[in-house]
Amino acid sequence: MFENKVFTTSLIIVGLFVFAGIYDPQGLDTFSTALHGAIIAHFGWAYMLSGFFFLVFCIVLALSKYGEIKLGKDHEKPEYTYFGWFSMLFAAGMGIGLIFWGVAEPLSHFMDPPEYLESQSGQAATFAMRYSFFHWGLHPWAIYIVMSLSIAYFSFRRGMPPLISSCFYPMLGNRIYGPWGYLIDTLAVFATIFGIATSLGLGAMQINSGLEHLYGLPSSNTATLIIIFITTCLFMVSAAVGLDKGIQTLSKSNIFLASMLLVFMLIFGPTSYIFNVFTDTMGGYMGNFLEMSLSVNPFLGHDWYKNWTLFYWAWWIAWSPFVGIFVARISKGRTIREFISGALLVPTLMTFVWFSVFGGSSLFLELEQGAEIGLAAQKDVSTALFAVFDYYPGAAILSNVAILLLIVFFVTSADSATFVLGIMTSDGSPNPSLSKKMIWGVTQSSVAAILLVSGGLAALQKMAITAALPFTFVLLFMCFNLWKGLVSEPGESLLKRF
Repeated sequence: MFENKVFTTSLIIVGLFVFAGIYDPQGLDTFSTALHGAIIAHFGWAYMLSGFFFLVFCIVLALSKYGEIKLGKDHEKPEYTYFGWFSMLFAAGMGIGLIFWGVAEPLSHFMDPPEYLESQSGQAATFAMRYSFFHWGLHPWAIYIVMSLSIAYFSFRRGMPPLISSCFYPMLGNRIYGPWGYLIDTLAVFATIFGIATSLGLGAMQINSGLEHLYGLPSSNTATLIIIFITTCLFMVSAAVGLDKGIQTLSKSNIFLASMLLVFMLIFGPTSYIFNVFTDTMGGYMGNFLEMSLSVNPFLGHDWYKNWTLFYWAWWIAWSPFVGIFVARISKGRTIREFISGALLVPTLMTFVWFSVFGGSSLFLELEQGAEIGLAAQKDVSTALFAVFDYYPGAAILSNVAILLLIVFFVTSADSATFVLGIMTSDGSPNPSLSKKMIWGVTQSSVAAILLVSGGLAALQKMAITAALPFTFVLLFMCFNLWKGLVSEPGESLLKRF
């Protein structure tokens, strides 16, 4: 097991981080704060420009002549139905984050917008919904697509191992099998660990808040750590079952439960108001798309953009190795155009509907009903969803369903991550050993626990941004290598061509 250099190196680095968090959590938080501040101050613009470039690259690629190229051999068919494919896309790419932020983010922006907007005003509500769409819309999926498309192409079309380093063959040649390849794959493991730890930490916090809201379980670090331990045991069982029986079944369950909540809120909530919010926000999103894509507001509102937009772009980049390898694994047999259009548009539209229903309902309660749920979001963002449910019939049932959904999303995300980390550290083996998946399962849960104890939500966000910086440049080079690989089509082996 330990003969794999990427596995050994990555495990040692992450292990040292966990040890530092246990030995000196305050020192770890101080270090991550300083590093995070320096990155935001000097490289925030790079995240924004890169995110916009990735989206343009995906659109150009889908519309180009290369869109007809299949991710696999010409005769191969997709392994999964559209429903199964979209379910796993959604669960791996967004899932647990949408449950956490679906209500909390619009309310947070509404209560505390940039300083050039009046708090709790109609303008703040419009801004809140528009930027919720922006943060969870086309850009993150474009980041994922660059990664997953590159891996799928070089793996299934060109017969190389499903590793990040394989995507650099056009530029590095056989050097991907040496130190350069090890470095690229180790950076991918590092980014994945901290990206997934952020999501697992958010999920555990919200599960804890829901249990406190319903059953009076104290919301504390101890309770959150117990939740992480229990859910870790659950996703290890799922990991032992395997991809087809475990992750796909759980992903379909996620979609079913999420759809139940969505339909209930739409029917029993302010239905017309929700559709008005969706239509208006969609228009604002499309009309201001270019400005939002490149805006970092250096003169006014920069602190808000640092805390929200830049965090999100870094989070998506940190998540991209995990989502990329997983999505590549389930997308074999689809054409590039089909893959980009499906992965870019369908999950984005589902996300917009989710925010319109949950965010729109929460803003309706604030603006039209005089409820003060925004104060709950300000006090503790993880309680915002349950505060909204209190204004609906069957609030306890809704909250229990939401907690169950969070647990299932938690298990799905963590299960997918252990599977991907196993591939990354097994020379690209599509079926990594159970022992290796177990080791990574314990490791990623430990990192989430350490970050929560050392600095809470802020620590999770800081480390996601820090881990994403080197990987931004990896993604940019991947675009170059993918294009170079596509230009070499058709026919010849990649190894012969370059």
